[in-house]
Amino acid sequence: MPRYIFITGGVVSSLGKGLASAALGALLQARGYKVRLRKLDPYLNVDPGTMSPYQHGEVYVTDDGAETDLDLGHYERFTGVSAAQADNITTGRIYKNIIEKERRGDYLGATVQVIPHVTNEIKDFIRSDAGEGVDFVLCEVGGTVGDIEGLPFFEALRQFSQEQPRGQCCFLHVTLMPYIAAAGEMKTKPTQHSVKELRSIGIQPDILLCRADRPIDEGDRKKIGRFCNVRESAVIQGLDARSIYDVPLAYHAEGLDREILAHFGIDDALDVDLSRWEGISHTLSSPNEGEVTIGVVGKYTVLPDAYKSITEALVHGGIANDVKVKIKWLESDMFEGDAALSQLEGLNGILVPGGFGYRGAEGKIRAATFARERKVPYFGICLGMQMAVIEAARNLAGIKDAMSTEFENGGEPVVGLMTEWVRGNERLEREGKGDLGGTMRLGAYPANLSKGSRVAQLYGTTQINERHRHRYEVNIDYKERLEAAGLVFSGMSPDGVLPEIVELPDHPWYIGVQYHPELKSRPFDPHPLFAGFIKAAMEMRLV
Repeated sequence: MPRYIFITGGVVSSLGKGLASAALGALLQARGYKVRLRKLDPYLNVDPGTMSPYQHGEVYVTDDGAETDLDLGHYERFTGVSAAQADNITTGRIYKNIIEKERRGDYLGATVQVIPHVTNEIKDFIRSDAGEGVDFVLCEVGGTVGDIEGLPFFEALRQFSQEQPRGQCCFLHVTLMPYIAAAGEMKTKPTQHSVKELRSIGIQPDILLCRADRPIDEGDRKKIGRFCNVRESAVIQGLDARSIYDVPLAYHAEGLDREILAHFGIDDALDVDLSRWEGISHTLSSPNEGEVTIGVVGKYTVLPDAYKSITEALVHGGIANDVKVKIKWLESDMFEGDAALSQLEGLNGILVPGGFGYRGAEGKIRAATFARERKVPYFGICLGMQMAVIEAARNLAGIKDAMSTEFENGGEPVVGLMTEWVRGNERLEREGKGDLGGTMRLGAYPANLSKGSRVAQLYGTTQINERHRHRYEVNIDYKERLEAAGLVFSGMSPDGVLPEIVELPDHPWYIGVQYHPELKSRPFDPHPLFAGFIKAAMEMRLV
């Protein structure tokens, strides 16, 4: 039977519960334990798929096609354990399930209530099969204690912990220890109030992770322990780190994993192997190959969390090449005029990420033109590939009115909805219908790569499987005209209908992919396309 660790937060949001959960999972792995991480989100959306990136940040997609919270990306990057639909649930999905059951008559006419029906649904999610041999299930609760949306979740956790055998559950509460400059001291009161709120609903935290921007002195730790009914050794300071990949090492040094094991009565004398994290930390702090600058031309660059996985995958590409990656965020709108193109000068590489809607599309196309003509390494992802294809259609193949039907119905539909020309594929036809939350190609799909192509060399194989999240596809009807103009379709779906990868052979590095390779990149296993892109950017410094 697995042990359960519940990670909750108080005082304010954005304290790093997701990173704390991921780092703790990595530390338990380093001690030889098998872990599974899950996220409970109290918002009423069924999933974040239709939420604005400005509201929620990145939507993280799993192999089985679930649109989930970006924290699942942290879980995967830190532990290497692939997440699934079963690892993220929202209030919206819980209520959707309950209403469907009620309409079917599953409750036999009973009055449907928060207790027991909603809390039972949450508990069923928590105890659902975590996989064979899992030692610890870590469940993070989104939001902060006291949020009205989160009350059913905290009640479910309280019930769950009482129903488990004694010693099977641990509550880790993340709080804030602010420093008040005018007073010249750190304040423990926010943590005390947060714990009081948690205790008022029947949950006593076992360990406190206090986020702070400076060390917490012994006196404050004793005070917190005394007033929050927690052992002093269980008051762990969580200081700001230089890199998120330093967090496992920092939390281990503070004794977080030892305190967790002590709570469960487990001997912490087991060897802990943190060598790969030490290697990553050393590379990030002291790269031997200097620095490269990558321009990310996107639509949501004012909120970097909208491109969280891309940011991390670029860092991973730097780790693979022992080089520091500096990211220059560029809003694509600005490139719709000539003056702003000077912002692209001096970049070692240009990456155009995914997005939805017409705003900024022409700016992305102009960035692709700049990269093609100036021989700057170009990496187009999802919409970034589609814009590269439209750019090639207009400027290489002479299709002047090339366009995506996502933007307008006139012109040549070089890019369009998959159901506009794909027939006979049951899965695609099914996903091409319905509401906005169910009209996409989601999850992992296979692709075949052309032998001898640059992407085949980078992957080291001609058979790949990558995660998708998009409604529109490059129109296969234009393949011959585009290839005649020099744009090679080096990756296709197994049935040869859907273009997956394009590249320019006569360019130092110009690749567009329909899928999202950033979702499979890990610090200790960088994605080959990001590693190759950063290597090309390093070579650009010599030109």
